Amino acid sequence: AVLCFLVSALGITAGSHRLWSHRSYKATLPLRIFLTIANSIAFQNDIYEWVRDHRVHHKFSETDADPHNAMRGFFFSHIGWLLVRKHPDVIEKGQKLDLSDIKADKVVMFQRRYYKPSVVLLCFTLPTVVPWYFWDESIVISFFIPAILRYTIGLNATWLVNSAAHMFGNRPYDQHINPRENPLVSLGALGEGFHNYHHTFPYDYSTSEFGWRFNLTTAFIDLMCLLGLASDRKKVSKEVILARKMRTGDGSHKSG
Repeated sequence: AVLCFLVSALGITAGSHRLWSHRSYKATLPLRIFLTIANSIAFQNDIYEWVRDHRVHHKFSETDADPHNAMRGFFFSHIGWLLVRKHPDVIEKGQKLDLSDIKADKVVMFQRRYYKPSVVLLCFTLPTVVPWYFWDESIVISFFIPAILRYTIGLNATWLVNSAAHMFGNRPYDQHINPRENPLVSLGALGEGFHNYHHTFPYDYSTSEFGWRFNLTTAFIDLMCLLGLASDRKKVSKEVILARKMRTGDGSHKSG
């Protein structure tokens, strides 16, 4: 269950988010295939749709064009946005985005074409069958722990980035935007809770200035670079970060 959670989470954090949404680093074909498989294990929409919604979220954050607009409350930004029809502004703005880079990625488009069967196989069937077949685990436990419970925890870990990390925490980089620094969210979402930093510097592959601290995804990307499977990590200089803190931050960085 833990392994399935970590792999599926990386499919979102290192894959849909940092690689495909923000192009914050480059990945070789084997790594892209692995992240696509991991993304299907996560079952949080196919990569193309995930990227489209996330790019709209960044470009129109906290407006009606934001798919999970946190100004509409915690419940809406956490799960409510998935229970109702999208606001017309979300659809309109999403149709105007340039997604040519995503459409040109054959791995992404292959997953989109076969997304439903890939989810049935990778998110639910294999996590259930493997422990039942290979080490005689109860089929009930195999279904409800590695498949259902793991999937539920993974969903909520991602949703907390949209809700809690937009509401609770400090804003050391830009006090004029809503996203916050939330270490607890970072711990559960493998590094995605440094959200004030991320919305200030969305192109940084680490989504944080603190390297591996509460940021397993950054460690994973660094390992992939060491193995020659990733390259061209984008990073903000310390001088630029400090200047931004002094100019637009809420002053909380001074207290550590």
